[in-house]
Amino acid sequence: MLSKEARNTLIGRESHGSRIIKVSFKTVKEGITMNVIQCYAPTNDSNDDDDDDKDQFYSRLQSIITKCPGKDLTILMEDLDAKVGIVNTGYEDIFGRHGLGEVNGNGDRFANLSEFNKLVTGGIIFPQKRIHGSHRTTPRRTK
Repeated sequence: MLSKEARNTLIGRESHGSRIIKVSFKTVKEGITMNVIQCYAPTNDSNDDDDDDKDQFYSRLQSIITKCPGKDLTILMEDLDAKVGIVNTGYEDIFGRHGLGEVNGNGDRFANLSEFNKLVTGGIIFPQKRIHGSHRTTPRRTK
């Protein structure tokens, strides 16, 4: 569902299987297009046999990003089940220094994709309040 204004600026949409969709919009800046890529990666908990599926997914995503002209604004909105971890040496410009946990397989794939395409991840560039880190439960009262 798009607003009337968004519908008027929509210039293209592409479905790339069940996991990736790309839409393109005209912008007020002449000659610049905004590409929005929405994707859902296979989960990291999938079987080792699914590594081929994960690699295929990232390969397809790479080919879609590559087709977006460099002058355009490309926004990648994703659910990649990727953890980039606290220790992300060499990727600070991409992920910042505020990741959580340890890197996982999808995190490695995402890091490589991000580095190759000079993407910046907005969610962990800046420090976040750790509200979901650990939970404490109080003992039940008995009488």
